[in-house]
Amino acid sequence: MPHIEINNDLPGISGLMTQRPDTGAVLSQLAETLLRSGESPLTRGERELIAAYVSELNCTQFCSASHSAFAAAQLDGGKDLVAAVLADPASAPVSPLLKALLAVAAEVQAAARPVSDEAIAAARAAGAGDAEIHDAVLIAAAFAMFNRYVNGLATEVPSDPAFYDFAADLIVNHGYGASV
Repeated sequence: MPHIEINNDLPGISGLMTQRPDTGAVLSQLAETLLRSGESPLTRGERELIAAYVSELNCTQFCSASHSAFAAAQLDGGKDLVAAVLADPASAPVSPLLKALLAVAAEVQAAARPVSDEAIAAARAAGAGDAEIHDAVLIAAAFAMFNRYVNGLATEVPSDPAFYDFAADLIVNHGYGASV
């Protein structure tokens, strides 16, 4: 049961953003920029995968399931690939670059301190430039906030897995503005 009264039937952050369109629009635009429309050397699917991974580490079921579905819809390998990354990114069938960026994101998720020199060196050795490192850190930091917002208010989590497939279709085809 949510800690505040939600005046709509939408789960997770969707309900919060609809309830508070003033903040919801800003948060939606942030997600749109970070994960879809902003310039990035990372694909939309890779950015969604970083968001899903950080959400999984933060034990935010709604965000992990949502962004896993969004990533799966945009990556070769789909749901199986995403499940492998969430289970163990080091052994998942993704590029060394993506593995290194997921390790960077995990450090950001774990503590509000500088990412280790070792993690940055590993990312650079795998081919990351400043833009890839920046985007991985910013996505991880933003999802630390999004996840705490969702978990902190104990929002509802859909019980029907089909919800996430429907949401993935909406986000992939229409963007985050369509969800508010």
